[in-house]
Amino acid sequence: MRAHGFSILETVIAMALLLTVAGVAIALVDPGRASFATQLESADMQQRLRVAAGALYQDLVMAGAGAYQSANRGALSHYFAPILPYRQGTNHDDPGGTFKTDTITMMYVPTTAAQATMAIGGPLGVAADITLNRDAGCPSGDAACGFKNGMAALLFDASGDYDTFTITNVHSNVLHVERTGGSLTFADYQPNTTTLVQLAGIVYYLKSDTSTGSYQLMSRDGGTGADVPVVDHLAALRFDYYGDPRPPQLHETLGAPTVEATYGPAPPALVQQIPTGGYPAGENCTFTVDPISGLQLPRLADLVSAVSSDSGGEIAALVLLTGAQLTDGPWCPNELSANRWDADLLRVRRIGVTLRIESAISALRGPAGVLFTHGGTSKSGSRWLPDQQVTFQVSPRNLGR
Repeated sequence: MRAHGFSILETVIAMALLLTVAGVAIALVDPGRASFATQLESADMQQRLRVAAGALYQDLVMAGAGAYQSANRGALSHYFAPILPYRQGTNHDDPGGTFKTDTITMMYVPTTAAQATMAIGGPLGVAADITLNRDAGCPSGDAACGFKNGMAALLFDASGDYDTFTITNVHSNVLHVERTGGSLTFADYQPNTTTLVQLAGIVYYLKSDTSTGSYQLMSRDGGTGADVPVVDHLAALRFDYYGDPRPPQLHETLGAPTVEATYGPAPPALVQQIPTGGYPAGENCTFTVDPISGLQLPRLADLVSAVSSDSGGEIAALVLLTGAQLTDGPWCPNELSANRWDADLLRVRRIGVTLRIESAISALRGPAGVLFTHGGTSKSGSRWLPDQQVTFQVSPRNLGR
């Protein structure tokens, strides 16, 4: 009688068929699994792009907002450049006059009651006491006019000098302030005409650590704050600066005691030497005195020829300011200052931002090249998730043309 069961040959054939079917099924399922992982990471990359763009836009649109009570009111761009292409106002500042495409410092006065004038000239050093006047707008019953310990503060005057501090002690209307790093720009600010305000001094930059493969958008708020990451795996960051091609012009405003400039600090009177020195009488970093006519004329170059004009002859476009233009002077407050900055930064009216995000999963990145800033471990194009990039422009509300 024949025994029931399978022969060895039948078993081998059956196993081969089973393995073939299983292999086909796995081959069909694996791309779906890879696609699922790719879609999740793609959504995360888009979210990181939104977070980075939102953070930058929020501060960029406010850049240049100035005091609105006490002295020296109006946009900060009437006094100094509130946007710098390097790191300033921290304990690890870049040298004055630096230009970096992946770093930006923005300054503005937030909505605050902390705005007052100095009652006594100074400060005498990087750590000093500042005595405040009780100006209109100071909160009732608050001798310190809203200033508090730990607050970042900006000291500036109409000549274009400014310094940033951190308030370390408050006693009635006397504030003890300290610079986080570096030397003072000016040590002889005049009483009653020098303004002290709360400052939002924000720095953004790309942190690249090739040893650990860490690439982050970093931010810092204030001199004593910490550098904190905004988003991870930022593959590239670039800032472009678009400026007014026209040099500043002087004009008289009805009721104003002195002439004003269309942007930037107005020059001192022809018979007056500016407090910071470095320029002849009647001149500053944006205006010079014509030796023939004796008139005060713009020191900055006229870039109108570099842009197109409409049929009415009006300027039709801003110009892209190059790194060379922003590092060749003229220097404010003067070329000898450790905190000098290029006067062409006063032209800035719009900032272009480019953000490039990469996948946090190395297995979804192929070799470095056009698609990937930093290479990954993926060998199969079906599992590639290219870097995502966005470019946008912001016109700060307080840097109008």
